[in-house]
Amino acid sequence: MRATIDIDDGLIEEAMKLTKAKTKKEAVNQALRELVRRKRIENLREKLGKMDLDLDLETLKKLREEG
Repeated sequence: MRATIDIDDGLIEEAMKLTKAKTKKEAVNQALRELVRRKRIENLREKLGKMDLDLDLETLKKLREEG
């Protein structure tokens, strides 16, 4: 999809440097994928709620070993 948008020049340049994106399009797509990933995680956490687990380090290690 083609779109014309006004993007902060400094912000897109920094994003391109940090992500090593070769084009503005690549930087924007990476940013959008990351935003979607974070929002999905956030939504999942909200749906699942919070659980208070009373685990010490040894119990956690045992649970991991048991698979």
